Amino acid sequence: MRSRFVDLSMSPQLDTAYDVETPEAIDLCAQLAGPLPRILAYLTDFCIRGVVLIVAMTILAFLGKAGWGVFLIISFALEWFYPVLFEVLRHGQTPGKKILHIAVVNDDLTPITWNASLTRNLLRAADLLPFGYLLGVVSVTCSKHFQRLGDFAAGTLVIYRKKAQQGVSLPEVSPVAPAAGLLSFDDQLMIASFTRRHDQISPARQQELAEILAPLTGKQGEESVAYLHSIGVWLLGKEP
Repeated sequence: MRSRFVDLSMSPQLDTAYDVETPEAIDLCAQLAGPLPRILAYLTDFCIRGVVLIVAMTILAFLGKAGWGVFLIISFALEWFYPVLFEVLRHGQTPGKKILHIAVVNDDLTPITWNASLTRNLLRAADLLPFGYLLGVVSVTCSKHFQRLGDFAAGTLVIYRKKAQQGVSLPEVSPVAPAAGLLSFDDQLMIASFTRRHDQISPARQQELAEILAPLTGKQGEESVAYLHSIGVWLLGKEP
């Protein structure tokens, strides 16, 4: 009889959560920004640059050919160095990204460096091909971590940058201790992380993840999610 359990490790799955373990064995987690907020951030920055260029053109028009030369220099600097300066000096955020609450970081979630920012922004020329950032949009949409070509080359990601929360909101369930020997230490770490992130993952995705442990827990569907949350809040120290 065919098994009703699917080996989810055999097929790629879309997940906006990005986890990294540091050399100090500290787990870091971030939420990846998809195509829509990135496009809106770019359009916002494009409008800001456009306003600056219009003002500069209006002022420099009175200087004749010299003013036109200065305008071309300003235009070049805004196109290629505007994002680099903001990304490196303003915690990975251009004004557009700041408005959309997203930021550029290295793929180990450390602050972006000069070399990485220069690489990802110079390669925007490739993302423009064949027109209108079509290649860049396709790359962001189809890649596992929403990376365009410049991100692949520079080793960078675009993540959501949210204000630090005062505490962790745990599910409203009664804590349940797992059976002795049922879960390994790694399983316990994953369940605790799953429980802490319960308000960041859609119900369907939670159920999908919970059913991975169905052979161990004997639970299916929404019951499997509730059971793992119960174990998770117990592991996190919630009192009965």
